[in-house]
Amino acid sequence: MKKAFYWLVPHPLLTLILTVVWTLLQNQVSAGMVVFGLILGIIIPWSTSIWWPESPRAFHMTKMLRYSVIVLWDILVANVQVAWIVLTVPNDRLKPAWIVIPLELQTPEAITILAGTITLTPGTVSADLSDEGHSLLVHVLHTDDPDAVRDEIKDRYERRLKEIFA
Repeated sequence: MKKAFYWLVPHPLLTLILTVVWTLLQNQVSAGMVVFGLILGIIIPWSTSIWWPESPRAFHMTKMLRYSVIVLWDILVANVQVAWIVLTVPNDRLKPAWIVIPLELQTPEAITILAGTITLTPGTVSADLSDEGHSLLVHVLHTDDPDAVRDEIKDRYERRLKEIFA
């Protein structure tokens, strides 16, 4: 029975998210819209499931929720910091840097979340991943100490992602 459920709904969380998003996009909650959202929520993941990678073996949702709160906070703080830099630091005094971050993460999902986190945080951009996936190239808008930025990314984000995908 469980196998039949996952054949019909290969990604239950995605089905739920698609149903909720569809309903919210309609600006009205009605039984018809919820049912149609549910139909879309089943058809889209089912029809695209052959292209999806396997789910990570271990994943700690509570730690991921904490990580998400930290990232949202860092995005807010970085917005203020970047605005301050743009408004107060003359262009000729900016100290941009390219930083190579050696990765201890192994799973593609964890590496993708790390790269996305870095790019979502204003003032930093993930630019490249090495062929073997052992390092990430990051551009920083302004820093006095590139090593400190590297260490902060490894401690603040990578360490937590290792725990989430342990």
